[in-house]
Amino acid sequence: PTPAMDNLPAFKDVAASERANLFVRKLRLCAVICDFSEGSGNDREKEIKRQTLLELVDYVNSAKQPFAEHIMPEVVSMVSANIFRPLPTRSRDAPFDPEEDEPILEAAWPHLHIVYEFFLRFVVSGSTEAKVARKYIDTTLITRFLELFDSEDPRERDYLKTILHRIYGKFMPHRAFIRKAISNVFYRFIYETERHNGVAELLEILGSIINGFALPLKDEHKQFLSRALIPLHKPAGGAIQQYHQQLSYCITQYLEKDPKLADVILKGLIKYWPHTNSQKEVMFLNELEELLELTQSTEFAKVAEPLFRLIARCINSPHFQVAERALFLWNNEYIVSLMAKSRDVILPVLYPALENNTTKHWNSTVHGLTFNVQKLFMDMDARLWEECAQRHKLQAEKNASAAAARKQKWAELERQVAQRS
Repeated sequence: PTPAMDNLPAFKDVAASERANLFVRKLRLCAVICDFSEGSGNDREKEIKRQTLLELVDYVNSAKQPFAEHIMPEVVSMVSANIFRPLPTRSRDAPFDPEEDEPILEAAWPHLHIVYEFFLRFVVSGSTEAKVARKYIDTTLITRFLELFDSEDPRERDYLKTILHRIYGKFMPHRAFIRKAISNVFYRFIYETERHNGVAELLEILGSIINGFALPLKDEHKQFLSRALIPLHKPAGGAIQQYHQQLSYCITQYLEKDPKLADVILKGLIKYWPHTNSQKEVMFLNELEELLELTQSTEFAKVAEPLFRLIARCINSPHFQVAERALFLWNNEYIVSLMAKSRDVILPVLYPALENNTTKHWNSTVHGLTFNVQKLFMDMDARLWEECAQRHKLQAEKNASAAAARKQKWAELERQVAQRS
């Protein structure tokens, strides 16, 4: 750091006409990066920079007049010098696991958090005119800013989330670009790396962006749902656990805005439904219940058959939490009313699974819940229940006679082989 670090006076000690120039000089001083590695020393310079950064925050907070344009590049230059740096990396063999590993925290946080606070205050300040500032807070800066969301430090991601959301709110011409840039981060995560630390934070921003979408929804917004959000169900269970709650919120926001999207959303959920990860299956069943509560019967009817083939499989799951969670769907009165309207399609698909559970499932709670569901269907439509029971019985007899014939055929073949040898 330069010796000039301690030569700058406080804002209150100079004439009002000189304060804008002093602001620029202080910004340039703060663009000097201090080394925070262990044993690096320079404590005096670090403290001077910290105090100067705090003064800059106060200056922006108390500004009454619009900031002149020549100040903008100085602000962007100081912020860029501090925040844009290579993020710590781990070896590909031992990637960061938020469940197991401690995150790598940013050593320069004593300065960095004030830089972020300054940038946030600058973006939201009434003295920062959007028309002028957007030339400097441009798409290049936003692209680099988005790359920082992969930081392991949750304190940093929290600031990034708040600032990007404010940039989105203030600079209307950048909105479409920000949405596109976020979807590009998602594509890379889904189809290439399956590793990114900031998906939850980006989804939190999107949650409130989607909330503000005007009706009827534009095609571009519907494409964002089908191309970027629904495929976020694809990554492995460990990854999706970090952001599933935020993803679920975004998707329910879409459904609340336009109930006709239920068909696309539920088919997407079926497409990415996990087959070997029980924990992820329970998560999906929780999300499914939330979505079905917002689904209208006409949309429900379109997906009833494939959806209940899936639920039938979940009911028979040897993992009792999956079977239990699937059977809990019948505790929801609205979902039961949807099923009642589509029972002609649903019961023939479900009946064998329910019957299977009563004789073969190992868990007593699952037995009890299965019996409740059977009783509910019997009370709902005794005639249909009887038809399904007869059909199941005939199918079982057909399967048994086919198995017997197959066994007999093998026995005959074995006998013929024995005779020849």
